[in-house]
Amino acid sequence: MKQNKPSLKQLANHKSSETRLVYSSDGSHEKICKKCKEETCICATAPQNIIEIIPEKTTLKIKLEKNQRGGKLVTVIHDLPYNPAYFEDLAKKCKNHCGTGGTFKDTINAQIELQGDQREKVEAFLAKLLFKTKRSGG
Repeated sequence: MKQNKPSLKQLANHKSSETRLVYSSDGSHEKICKKCKEETCICATAPQNIIEIIPEKTTLKIKLEKNQRGGKLVTVIHDLPYNPAYFEDLAKKCKNHCGTGGTFKDTINAQIELQGDQREKVEAFLAKLLFKTKRSGG
């Protein structure tokens, strides 16, 4: 059985969106965003999209979650504006204030998670930092 192999001319004319850069010495690959694969980054998490946080004008939503956590309660501060450095520092301060563990998840929907039911303590702490808070969820 003979296989039909494409000629070099056919390969040269074939332009596919599935092609990717294998090697380049000119440095042009360094300008392409690794997430959105565009030269001018259009990601929501691009450095030029960082929002300055003014506590008096920022409302943080607080909810209590129990789903997919082995029955343990977690206090979640969610719908945060995009500024990972600021909220990573705020997460650390909240954990110290509440005396509990937690994390800052830097995704498109960034959130701060604190172990246990810490809603009262977190609301008081954020009010002291001049943030407006709102309870959400059930």
